Amino acid sequence: MKRILIVDDSVSIRQVVKLTLESAGYEVIEADSATSALNKLLSLGKIHLIISDLNMPGMDGIEFIKTIKHDPHYGEFRHVPIMMLTTVVEEDKKLEGQMAGAKAWLTKPFLPDKLLSCVQKLIGD
Repeated sequence: MKRILIVDDSVSIRQVVKLTLESAGYEVIEADSATSALNKLLSLGKIHLIISDLNMPGMDGIEFIKTIKHDPHYGEFRHVPIMMLTTVVEEDKKLEGQMAGAKAWLTKPFLPDKLLSCVQKLIGD
C-alpha cells in the first residue's frame, strides 16, 4: 500500500483529501503544519507522495519543499514527489513552487477525481 503525507492547516481539507485517497486504497498520514510534517517524516519511514498546502502558519509550503529537497536530515525524502494543493492560482507562485521542487499544482476547491488522477500520474496505484 502506498503512503501519502497530507500537510494542511485546515482540518476539513485534510479530512476530504484523506477520505478520497483512502477510498482509492492509499494509506494516509496527516500533518497540520510543515513543522509537524518534517517531524513526522523522520519517524515515518517510506513515503510515496507528499501533498502540501502553500499558505500555512509558520513555514509555508514552498519553504517546506525546499527543506525536504536540500536539508541533509531529509535526504531520504529528496526524491519523493510533492504536489501542492492550494487556493493560490498565480503563475509566479506556481513557478516558484516548481522551481522549489513541486511536481504538480492542484487548486482548491478540487474534484476528487482530479486529485486521484494527479496522484496516479505521480505514483501510480
